[in-house]
Amino acid sequence: MSISKGSRLLTAVLITLTTGGALASSHREAPFITTRPKVDGTDFYMFNSYEAGRAGYVTLIANYQPFEDPQGGPNYYTMDPQALYEILIDNTGTGTESLTFQFRFTTTDSGLAVMAGTKSVPVPLSNIGPLSATSLSAQNVSESYTITLVRGDRRTGMGTPITDAATGSMSFAKPFDNIGAKSIPNYAAYANSFIHNINIPGCNTPGRVFVGQRADGFVVNLGETFDLVNIKYPVQELAPNPATARNLAPNSLAGFNVTSIALEVPASCLAGTDPVIGGWTTASVRQATVVNPQPQSSHSVGSVGAVASNPTGPAVEGGAWAQVSRLGMPLVNEVVIGLPDKDLFNASQPTNDAQFADYVTNPSLPVLLQTLFGAAGVLAPNVYPRTDLVAAFLTGISGLNQPQHVTPAEELRLNTSTAVTAAGSQNDLGVLGGDLAGFPNGRRPIDDVVDIELRVAMGVLLTPYDGSSKDPDPASDTSRQLEYTDGAEPNPANYLTVFPYLNTPYAGSPTSAND
Repeated sequence: MSISKGSRLLTAVLITLTTGGALASSHREAPFITTRPKVDGTDFYMFNSYEAGRAGYVTLIANYQPFEDPQGGPNYYTMDPQALYEILIDNTGTGTESLTFQFRFTTTDSGLAVMAGTKSVPVPLSNIGPLSATSLSAQNVSESYTITLVRGDRRTGMGTPITDAATGSMSFAKPFDNIGAKSIPNYAAYANSFIHNINIPGCNTPGRVFVGQRADGFVVNLGETFDLVNIKYPVQELAPNPATARNLAPNSLAGFNVTSIALEVPASCLAGTDPVIGGWTTASVRQATVVNPQPQSSHSVGSVGAVASNPTGPAVEGGAWAQVSRLGMPLVNEVVIGLPDKDLFNASQPTNDAQFADYVTNPSLPVLLQTLFGAAGVLAPNVYPRTDLVAAFLTGISGLNQPQHVTPAEELRLNTSTAVTAAGSQNDLGVLGGDLAGFPNGRRPIDDVVDIELRVAMGVLLTPYDGSSKDPDPASDTSRQLEYTDGAEPNPANYLTVFPYLNTPYAGSPTSAND
């Protein structure tokens, strides 16, 4: 196996680091969040924008609601109006938020009805005709949202509304989900009309926002991975044709959608004196819940055999915000954080990550992989503590994306001064593939974070390729250089090269991809 230029660079810039922190979350990663899918953060992307003409911008994408079935009507995937969705930026390296973009949602039921005989009867569907971005006459359920920018502590800092640059409005419309071609004939054009230019307080250059359904861009062989890593060729070298081993397995998320909160912000408005920023996304709900305090509807159909008004209503929540979802670096609350601490991690803050230190410095995943694939030459590195993982996931890499002054904390870190790689030239292995604009220097949609994190977990960064230091574990050297893969590889054709970068969502009717 040849060692890539990016792998050599990444190893060369590692330095002695303090331990601490943990990793992050994704699809159905913790017990509690499985009961609240509307606030389940699935993926977080942060990268220097590579759309033509958008140099100097950073794109932030927070995805929520895993496994959205395109045919999941008549109640489609609205966001939770009782929840608080946030994208947080740390531009000081302290593990605390410097800027927080807060999103709140409102769902409106128009109560559309039709005359059935002499009765006006509410319809059971979310729309009664084709939908338009400029008219709600046929739309029974609609959503809008507000954005507030908070500087400093997200709970005590001063918040200022973000406004539409064209209208000055503090309320933004969200497109309906992709029901199908009869309801929304050209969904791509329809959705694009909901991209808003925005005025950001304290920023002289407008940004952009889009909130709506997108095709899930995460690529993973999910089912086989959780079936005791039931992958036929877990390393490329074992496959009959190693060049194709990374695309031999199905993408378990193909055909599913997510709801994306996408922001594009000038880099100068995110970074402080240091061009490196850290980011993560959270969702919070109120601590207290009162169930069914009032009737849900005042409508009544009053005749023999008719349906009476529903005596119950939605829950009302109050009290302080309680964080229930957190996501910075991808995947690892699923496969690194132990079961007893998964909910605790989702409720925690980066500044308190030292409590999860053992999951990073003494990871269990390499040991499990050795147990499952030891006969194939897989050997967990006998190197503890794993300071290489601390660098990759908690502090950033010195000389690449490590802040000048850094507290170890689980955040996705991006050097905003790194030159972008054009879409057609991006390497999906990111820095390991020689593409310094890719993961873990931020995360782009194309980055194959599963394969990258597998290889890093198995010790690819431990080998001293420059000869300046002794191999920390010669016995595992061959295993550390294996090209680990889950067998599912991203396809560049499945992503947009313009904001919001994630593709048109799969349609409920017809069900062919990205109609």
